[in-house]
Amino acid sequence: MSILTKYTAKTLRLITSLYWRIIYADYREKYALNKKFRFNGHGIQLYGNGLLRTGEGSYIGELSTLQVSEKYEIRIGNHCSISHNVRVYTQTAIADCDFSEEKTSKYGSVNFEDYCWIGANVFINPGVTIGKNSVVGANSVVTKNIPPNEIWGGVPAKLIRKKPSGHLKSNE
Repeated sequence: MSILTKYTAKTLRLITSLYWRIIYADYREKYALNKKFRFNGHGIQLYGNGLLRTGEGSYIGELSTLQVSEKYEIRIGNHCSISHNVRVYTQTAIADCDFSEEKTSKYGSVNFEDYCWIGANVFINPGVTIGKNSVVGANSVVTKNIPPNEIWGGVPAKLIRKKPSGHLKSNE
């Protein structure tokens, strides 16, 4: 690799990084994002005129999208881990409507309670709550509420197992 190529690549990485810092600063001004909320990577898109609130110590991964329609909200609790390429919408078209009819949409706020872990490539439908300390496995489609302390996965996401109800003692 030539010196010119290396210099050009380094310059482009710097410009890209600065571009996304500006975009993320704009998101912080538009939405109620906690100062300790992190954007992990480039290409994260937040859009819509609804309310978006984030908790302390939470993050969202590269190439993820949060769409929040007017009159609705997405709330991300404290210490939530949202992996890359995750899609969360408060509005989506209803897929089983007849195309000859006027298209109808489903609306609903989305809530991530504290300590959620969302795997890569997950799609979360409008009107869903992910319960406290729950896990959604990679490549899942969440169509209904997930109770606290459960692990879900699949298309559509279903209960895989419940998490243990307490911490194990050190001598067990």
